[in-house]
Amino acid sequence: MKAYVFPGQGSQYSGMGKDLYDESARARELFEEADQILGFKISKTMFEGTDEELKQTRITQPAIFLHSVITAELMGASFQPDMVAGHSLGEFSALVANKTLSFKDALTLVYKRAMAMQKACEHTPSTMAAILGLDDKVVEDCCKAIDGIVVAANYNSPGQLVISGSIDSINEAVEQLKEAGARRALVLPVGGAFHSPLMEPARKELEEAINSTQFSQPICPVYQNVTANAVSNPEDIKRNLVAQLTSPVKWTQTMQQMLADGMSELIEVGPGKVLQGLVKKIDRAFPVSQGDWK
Repeated sequence: MKAYVFPGQGSQYSGMGKDLYDESARARELFEEADQILGFKISKTMFEGTDEELKQTRITQPAIFLHSVITAELMGASFQPDMVAGHSLGEFSALVANKTLSFKDALTLVYKRAMAMQKACEHTPSTMAAILGLDDKVVEDCCKAIDGIVVAANYNSPGQLVISGSIDSINEAVEQLKEAGARRALVLPVGGAFHSPLMEPARKELEEAINSTQFSQPICPVYQNVTANAVSNPEDIKRNLVAQLTSPVKWTQTMQQMLADGMSELIEVGPGKVLQGLVKKIDRAFPVSQGDWK
């Protein structure tokens, strides 16, 4: 069974999507439509913007979404998913790929999500940290013992977990986890505590937008971050998408479940190769590839 997976924040780079635009009339149409939907030239920022500009949440999220979704569209008849998943923001790309959401509706939601998250970040100074080389339970127990908000946010692969919370609590957790034997424990250059209770204001804002958007019956199941299980019911997909903002991304568990359900090949669609690397940490010999649109 072919699984198509879509990356989240962190995969952006300056010049992203320029090759798509230059070589495909269909890509040009979609980029121009995106500029109109958003009300500014995101295509120009993607093609010419600095790394600093692309790091802004309100740019990063729609930019990665556009690169992923347009690449999938250009793959044409070769794009035949049996199952899809996306890491955090990538879940919206996955929902366009399996026909749950239209291009326009998904891009509108992605932008609302990005703006709501940026607002929540500005409201409470917060951050995230990557912890390498410890069992998940050790990290979880450390977070629970700290006074203040700090939670497991991204279960990326065995031995790689990202925590999220207030700045003081994250700094304290990093020190404690180093003492507990973490191979690395480093604060990440992000604007806020994604996938933590500090995103509650953004969750409320996004819930309203999601509930007023048309979700269709998908052509194949999406393995959602919140449950790590296959979901096909549009109402369940909506609920999980809302919960995702304040819940951890269970990517390790998602990959394990997809493997258990018969995934025989993983194809990453969008910028970068991060997700291919993560599944290799679960099964080094597993066949992975980059979605090829040419």
